[in-house]
Amino acid sequence: MHLAMSTTEIFLLAMLIIFTLPYLIWRVGETDYYAPLVVVQIITGILLGPGILGRAFPDYYQFVFNPAVIQSLNGIAWWAVMLFVMIAGIELDLGSAWKHRRESTITASLALGTPLVFGCVAAAGMLMYPGWIGPKGMTWQFVVGVGMACAVTALPILILLMEKLDILRQPLGQRILRYASLDDVAIWGVLAIIMLDWERVGRQAGFLAAFAISTVLFRKMMARLQERDRWYVSLIWLAACGFAADWAGLHFMVGAFLAGVVMEASWFNQEKLDLFRHHVLLAIMPVFFLSTGLKTNWAVGGATVFIAAGVLLAASVSGKLVGVQLAGKILKWGKGEASIIGWLLQTKALIMIIFVNILLDKGIITSETFTALLLMAVGSTMLTVPVTYPKLRRLSGGLLTRHAGPAGAQTARAMPSGGK
Repeated sequence: MHLAMSTTEIFLLAMLIIFTLPYLIWRVGETDYYAPLVVVQIITGILLGPGILGRAFPDYYQFVFNPAVIQSLNGIAWWAVMLFVMIAGIELDLGSAWKHRRESTITASLALGTPLVFGCVAAAGMLMYPGWIGPKGMTWQFVVGVGMACAVTALPILILLMEKLDILRQPLGQRILRYASLDDVAIWGVLAIIMLDWERVGRQAGFLAAFAISTVLFRKMMARLQERDRWYVSLIWLAACGFAADWAGLHFMVGAFLAGVVMEASWFNQEKLDLFRHHVLLAIMPVFFLSTGLKTNWAVGGATVFIAAGVLLAASVSGKLVGVQLAGKILKWGKGEASIIGWLLQTKALIMIIFVNILLDKGIITSETFTALLLMAVGSTMLTVPVTYPKLRRLSGGLLTRHAGPAGAQTARAMPSGGK
């Protein structure tokens, strides 16, 4: 039977598994409160990877995920994640952060800097043992890269979770988006520094200069186009920026983020932009999760990888909570406010996974380190709603409407029943 199946048929079989298994786990298991569908898809990708499915059923794994199929899946995954990163760039609200720059800068700096330091310490400890740093990674790249992975906030997933908690459009939700937006810019800036290739620094400088000039022309053109044309032109812009950044040695994901961050969210209908993000998550991002799972590795020992993941999770969560608590004391927030904000900002998932995929592709970390970081991201995201929801319910009497400005008279909406 195996010999009679074409590559197309095997590819479609892989797609059938990718979409069916996570959905059944999510819907039948009713995991949404602890693990939204996106998290289940990431976990399923790990389960379908070489360390678990490949070890339990090696013949089946090699048949379904053969090189030709993996190559096809990778192409879809690259485009999916480029679209997702572009949307994340578009949704950054730097204008709002500038209006509240003192509060936003203090909070974002401490929320990013403290877990970065904690993560760097954990990374330095990992360097004492073999098997964690990649063949092309320098010590400082590994330490800063792992540290930044611990500091990342997954802005797109944060938006989804705050929608679930019914606070996205509330003053509290908008404040958290401001903090996360500033951190998102810093994360990609640090990644660009890590990716600097001194052998191609001239090419990279040329890319940045050409990008700056092109951005001016692109923005003028987009402002004159009708919205229906802006959607199509934005995809041309995305492909061009991704190609140019990768050619310069900065990785196509950096180009995708830059493509989005220079676009205005106001150019697009917000409902359509939200639907576009949801459709990307629904239709093609599951392929990225599977391709991510195929990169997992437990060669240094399953228990060791889990221990590393636990240490990184502790550094990530505690660093974020400590940093936000310090910001709360400086800014004199109310009781319990910093805890809620800290737990929401420690959400990892997609952006961190994208970040460490780049580190793995560039040989800065090994697949064992990638696996530990991936497990950390899953644990971080699964903690968010169960920990935050009870805290929000206790403090919803005044917290959601604080710092509301002219709209401060609005009444906080009730939390969703059962956290669903």
